[in-house]
Amino acid sequence: MAKIDLAAAPIRTGTNYPAPHDAPCQLRVRRRLGDAGGLSQFGVNHLTLPPGAWSSQRHWHSHEDEFVWVLEGEVVLVTDAGETTLKAGDCAAFPAGEANGHHVVNRGATDARLLEIGTRDPRRDRTAYSDIDMIAEPGEEAYRHRDGAAYPLSTS
Repeated sequence: MAKIDLAAAPIRTGTNYPAPHDAPCQLRVRRRLGDAGGLSQFGVNHLTLPPGAWSSQRHWHSHEDEFVWVLEGEVVLVTDAGETTLKAGDCAAFPAGEANGHHVVNRGATDARLLEIGTRDPRRDRTAYSDIDMIAEPGEEAYRHRDGAAYPLSTS
């Protein structure tokens, strides 16, 4: 497959984070371009963040690289080092295993659009959430508290 039919690309709105951690991410919209193209080794998403929406909870991955490129609008990148404004044309990278919790937040008045690219290694990757009591363990669907207790599975 070469050309991807954007209209047919799967769309995911919101998140499967457990409550109350899901609230800031409920308005995000991901058009899954990599899935539409049959990619299995890395993901590519066209992310739309309406005003007030977060890309995710602040997190980092043990075995997955991440890259974001702002296509339109403006977002605030929040990392362990603080906050940085990213505008159209700006990009940021997050190497696997680097414990630098990150996410982007749209604090503007218009939608922001980003391209997200990341490796996929769900059998080895552990995701740690920097600001909340939550982790995602390799190969598991449910999120866990840091002490290992499972959150209930989300129905959204």
